[in-house]
Amino acid sequence: MNFLLLVLAVLALSSFAYAAGTRRSMRAVGGKLQTLHSLPGYYGLYVALWCGLPALLLMVGWVILEPSVVHSLVLASLPPSALLDAAGTPLPPDRVRLLMTDIANIASGNISSSTDPLIAQAGAYQANLQSTGRAIMIALTLALAVAGSAWGLKAIAPRMRARNTVEKVVKIFMIACSTVAILTTIGIVLSLVFESFRFFQQVSPVDFLFGMKWSPQVAMRADQVGSSGAFGAVPLFVGTALISAIAMVVAVPIGLMSAIYMSEYAAPGFRAWAKPALEVLAGIPTVVYGFFAALTVAPAIRRWGESIGLDVSSESALAAGLVMGIMIIPFVSSLSDDVITAVPQSMREGSYGLGATKSETIRRVIFPAALPGIVGGILLAVSRAIGETMIVVMAAGLAANLTANPFEAVTTVTVQIVTLLVGDQEFDSPKTLAAFALGLVLFFVTLILNIIALHVVRKYREQYD
Repeated sequence: MNFLLLVLAVLALSSFAYAAGTRRSMRAVGGKLQTLHSLPGYYGLYVALWCGLPALLLMVGWVILEPSVVHSLVLASLPPSALLDAAGTPLPPDRVRLLMTDIANIASGNISSSTDPLIAQAGAYQANLQSTGRAIMIALTLALAVAGSAWGLKAIAPRMRARNTVEKVVKIFMIACSTVAILTTIGIVLSLVFESFRFFQQVSPVDFLFGMKWSPQVAMRADQVGSSGAFGAVPLFVGTALISAIAMVVAVPIGLMSAIYMSEYAAPGFRAWAKPALEVLAGIPTVVYGFFAALTVAPAIRRWGESIGLDVSSESALAAGLVMGIMIIPFVSSLSDDVITAVPQSMREGSYGLGATKSETIRRVIFPAALPGIVGGILLAVSRAIGETMIVVMAAGLAANLTANPFEAVTTVTVQIVTLLVGDQEFDSPKTLAAFALGLVLFFVTLILNIIALHVVRKYREQYD
């Protein structure tokens, strides 16, 4: 909380520095026969950057380095006997980490007291170090912000290239943000590849990708039942494809037709409230959809199936797919509506001028022109359907059945990833590492979908450029 208040204080000082810099730049010319190199706002931004940027960098550096410094000081303050066991040998690293965790809990107040006076004393010492460090950080940050403002105000001159400096800082910031995004993506991919490689060292990739049985329950002892798990992921792939296909059969026609109606046929008054009402579906939590699927849709499908003599499971792919399709209708509808509305009006008028009707214009002019954007919206909806978990857990179950029957219970890749990583897991067993292999497969599926989307966009964009 203190950190957030300090950030707000620095931002407030930066605002005052911006105003002061703007006024200072305008007074710098006064009645003299000279002009400013940059607009007054750039001088204000120049002073605001000198005020806020060094202070924020100091805060970030302090927050990163403070835990390790405090940890070292507290560890050095402990007597040597505290780091020895009963036999007089040094404690192993895990025992030292446990000891430091107890001290940290005492310092943070999570534990009010301790039976060991050394731990209580060390906790009080760590709390004192942290409070002192926070006070020093606040004082240094505010002092640096004030000093930076003074330096920026002093540097203002009519011919100073404030705009160049501000734009250079903004460019560096944008490059840093792009670099963080790229490095994050690379880190995710490398973590998936590394852990998947460890998994494939224990399980054959052929068995994983083409195996027909999924039972990742690996026993702890060789003589225990189920000591050799089955990691055939085909039932998961089939279940994911089945539920996603049902969802898209529901979402694509309804969403696309809704977008065409609202963009081409609906009156402005109807569109003004119908589009936001439809987009509300995207804001409903998925657990609510899960309750709706499990308590309303699934029983209704089961009763309907029994009335015509069908054997329908209480948890079925059809129930999960139907509700998931309702959930992702706004993804298709809203994006398609925006793309269709963005088609130039001149194309419509040219079609009407050639004698085409409204429906012919939509089918032969507007829809092909908007197809790249529509495909992008549909692929986004597909990705949303593939990544959904809660609805599948509550409506389709956890059974890894290899079936194309929508009336039976199935499971998906994302559900199994969650199941494998729930609870205390050791990241050296095939059961846990299988989650990373499944994640790697999802990554490549998403990559293929993006490649297809780019191909479609390039093909049709060249046609209408």
